[in-house]
Formats: sequence, structure tokens, C-alpha cells
Amino acid sequence: MADQRISLNDDVVARLPFAQGGQYKARDTELKGFYVLVGTRRKTFCVYGEYWNEGVRKSTRQTIGSAADLTTRAARKLARDHLVRIAAGEFAAEAAADAPPPAAGVTLRQAWDRYRDSHLRRKERSEATIRGFRDHVERYMADWLDEPLMTLGEHPRLVADRHDKITRENGPFAANGCMRTLRAIYNHARRSARQLPPDNPTTAVDWNVERRRDSAMGVDDLPRWFEQARSLRHQIRREFHLFTLLSGSRPGALMQARVADLDLAGRILHIPRPKGGAKRAFDIPLSRAMVRCLIRAMRVSRELYPEQAETWIFAAASEAGHLVEHKEDRTRLFKWGNDLRQTYRTVGQAAGLSDIDMHLLMNHSLPGVNAGYITRAKLLDDHLREAQERLSTYIIDAAAKAASSPDDGIPRWPQLPARRIGDAVRDPRARDVRVGRPRNRHEPDEMMAA
Repeated sequence: MADQRISLNDDVVARLPFAQGGQYKARDTELKGFYVLVGTRRKTFCVYGEYWNEGVRKSTRQTIGSAADLTTRAARKLARDHLVRIAAGEFAAEAAADAPPPAAGVTLRQAWDRYRDSHLRRKERSEATIRGFRDHVERYMADWLDEPLMTLGEHPRLVADRHDKITRENGPFAANGCMRTLRAIYNHARRSARQLPPDNPTTAVDWNVERRRDSAMGVDDLPRWFEQARSLRHQIRREFHLFTLLSGSRPGALMQARVADLDLAGRILHIPRPKGGAKRAFDIPLSRAMVRCLIRAMRVSRELYPEQAETWIFAAASEAGHLVEHKEDRTRLFKWGNDLRQTYRTVGQAAGLSDIDMHLLMNHSLPGVNAGYITRAKLLDDHLREAQERLSTYIIDAAAKAASSPDDGIPRWPQLPARRIGDAVRDPRARDVRVGRPRNRHEPDEMMAA
């Protein structure tokens, strides 16, 4: 959205629409230099002013505070104070520290810091994405952090040799990923440092061939998987693996599933920040087996981690409050993580679901211009939920042999009658149920059937 000039007040600021991508400014007509910076999720009061430094006119921007915390009147008053201080040169040293270094002296560390803050975070990339970039820079290229980018640009052979070294020691996927990160950082740095060589040094790399990992299970593998999964002692992780299989969603997004994003009455789990960021947010239609799985996970979370369970579905004692690790010993559970996502797609094909339905259920972009006219939300409550139910039933029926072992105290999931959860969801009283707290005697027992 284009920048605009408007007389700012609380009502105007509240009505400003969030940006669809990037940011825009709403400048105040009453006080020059005072404006609201509007992003995709927040609105921030800022002020822009100019000052003289050693005979040179310079400028700086200062953040005043969030529009959620300040009234417009209070922010405007603070802006006037900031303008006086800017004109007096109080922020000159701070502005000098933030100024980019000369092009020849831009190091990989400086370029990475700027790329992370000015691009990844401004574009609201997920923390998982940022951690992946940081791992590439600070692990595989740690000895280059204080090396000028000019050196890499003028000696691309160094980059090609590093790619070969990472390929030998860490594998082809890690090597290619590291070089893609370097390519992005270099290209971003060159926008403001035009003296850098125009050819990206990664052009010297002989890229490794990347083949998609064929790690999915087939229908015949499901009984063995269910038998192993039932034997896992960590109850929350056991339910997490099952839900990953039944939903086909990325584990990173599911680990951060919040109680507030679960609508049991509507049988929907909202994923606000999947891969691709907030703009790719979507709703997962829940089958009855998926609802039972989430209820069991929340019940155990409330018993083991009551404080964290107020927020997270798959609670844990981690610093974040939710599961952060889902890897298992392959001898105990031979498929987990993205293996289950591939299994979901593979078994979905065997179950007869259409390619379009699978794309929609897995939140993939739809191929072709014609498919682009499909509105996912209009199919969610009936068609996609029915497809999800069919696929869950197919998976559970295929694994039915896993339920024949003796009872060892571990819940025989997923064996409860589907009718009970369906009846509970259709019960009008279920719409008043808050699953983030312990239930009381007024809640239907069927909601907690597990």
C-alpha cells in the first residue's frame, strides 16, 4: 500500500488497514516528521528529523512506541520532544553507529545482521527460517564472519572450495543450502554497496543434484508404525506423531499449535504461521480421529505441564513451553517428522483423494491458472472435512492389525467409536467449552472421550 498523509488521531490509526506485504507510512499533517509505520501485524509511531553534523545535513528516524500502547496525543507529544533532541544533535552518535560501513569493508557478519533484521524479520519470516539461515552462516562459514564480502566477491574459488568441503563432510543438501544463504546475503548487501563485484561468488559453485527423499510409508507399513508408536512412553510426543500423520502438516508448525487456535465445535485447527509466514496461514479441517488425538494431548499436557498447557496443545518443559524436539530413535519409531507428511500424501493417493484436494489439505499452492480460482475457505466446512475424514478412516483401517496386541496400559488409539466425538461436536453446548482449562461437571463427557 502507498504512503499517505492524514491527520492522525486514535480513530484514524485504529482504522488503518494492515499492510498485505512489507510496510507503509501514514504521515501526520499536523506535525511534520511524525508518522505511523504500518506493517502486516503491528502499527508503530515514529518520528523523522534532520540535523547538522560537521557542516553536513543528515537525518535519522526514531521509534516512539507501539500504537497498541500509546495514544496518538501522547505519541505526538513525545515526537515533538524527539524532534527537538534530533535538531540538537543528540542522536548523531547513534545514527553514525547505525550507518553502513564503507562498501569495501562490509563483512559477512555485518551483511548477515542487516539481511536478518532488514529483510527476514521485516518480511516476518518465521524464527525457524531465521535459525536455518543463522546455522548456515555461523556454523559452516564461521571463519568468514569477519572477512570482507569484497574478498569473497573477488575470489569466488574460495566459495566453490567451501561448497565442496561441506558436501564431503555434511552432505549435498547442507552444502547447497549454505550456498543459497550466502547468495541471498551477498545480493542483499550489493543493493547498498555497489562497489561489490556484480557477479555473485556462488556462480562458481557446481551445485549438487538434489533428489526428493523417498521416505514415505505405504499402506502395508502402517500396522508396524502404529505398533511402535503405541509403545512410546512419552505420551505427548506419541499424540504429536499421530497428529502429524493424520494431518500431513509440517512438524515445525504443529509443535507451536495453540489452544486458542483450536475450534473444537467447528473442528478446525488454525495454523497462523506455517512455512512462508503469516500470509500462508490456513485452517486444518479435523477428522474425528484428529479431534480425539488433540483432546488426549491436551489432557496429558494439563496433567504434566498445567501452566504451559494454558497456551500450548503439545506442552513441554522447554523454554518455549511447547515441544521443540520430535526426533525419535529409528529403532523405536522408524518414521517421524516429514516422513509422516510424505506418508500422508502417499496414502492419500492410495485412498483415492484428488490432487487438488491433497494440495488444499496440505496448504500447497494450487497448480495452473484454472485451479487458482478455487477459494479454499468455501470448501473447508464440507468438502475438505469429508476428504480429511475419508483419509483418516483409511489410515486407521489399514493399521487395524496394530490394535490386536495385549493391553499394556497404553491407550489403544485410535479405537474409540467415531460417533462419540461427532455427537459431542454437534452438541450445542460444546460451543461453550474452553479446552484450555480443566473441564467441569457441566461439560459433556463425550468431549473428553479418549
